[in-house]
Amino acid sequence: MIHLQGLTFRRGERDILRGVDLKVQPGEHWTLLGRNGCGKSTILEMVTGYLFPTSGTIDVLGNRFGQVDVREVRRKIGYISPSLIEKMTLRDPVWEIVASGAFAFLRFYEEIEEEVRERAYIELERVGLRALAEQPFGTLSQGERKKALLARTMMASPELLILDEPCAGLDLFEREKFLQVLSELSAQKLSMLYVTHHIEEIVPLFTHVALMSQGKLVASGLKRDVLTPERLEEAYDLPLDIQWRDDRPWIQVGKVD
Repeated sequence: MIHLQGLTFRRGERDILRGVDLKVQPGEHWTLLGRNGCGKSTILEMVTGYLFPTSGTIDVLGNRFGQVDVREVRRKIGYISPSLIEKMTLRDPVWEIVASGAFAFLRFYEEIEEEVRERAYIELERVGLRALAEQPFGTLSQGERKKALLARTMMASPELLILDEPCAGLDLFEREKFLQVLSELSAQKLSMLYVTHHIEEIVPLFTHVALMSQGKLVASGLKRDVLTPERLEEAYDLPLDIQWRDDRPWIQVGKVD
């Protein structure tokens, strides 16, 4: 599904990635975790073919980047990033924003087939936004916009879903609702790679964690094996304690000397 081997990325005098190895198998749901600037979003840009490494290899969905047309690979990837909302036209109706995902368009300039429109309504129903289908996208709350983009992503029936801090800027209620909707989509046998700064977002949906620090992986694997106080302290340079409730981790910061 995803195989990164020996990835390095150098920008100017700075090493942003330093020998990253990561393997995501079909059906696995991974969280990429770490401090600001550790290289998480850089990895996502490489997996989606928008950025290429200084050295190393990238295989996604059975394709070696550098030997294929990455635009064709992207058609099989659902990608939600902070910049995507900024590219949407706020006056367009919500259903049209969602429907554009079937063709990887940002907006339509021609008549939309009725079949595509009906599919958009189905995806909006799945994320709980069917009643808002005719409203302008700009009238939605931040949480509703992100759920609409999730519905848009599903229009293309992706094999891989990549989410870059999708809960950033959401209040507690909106965050939990978004994570609930995301969990319900897991029944579609999607593989996922989810970037976050917040450990409490690692809900039971997520099976694996890749923990990063300063451009390298501290550890990767099953989440309970990776999320230990020792490894978290190494990644965050803080004394941390972790507790598990219903297969979901919560952290407490210890006394800082």
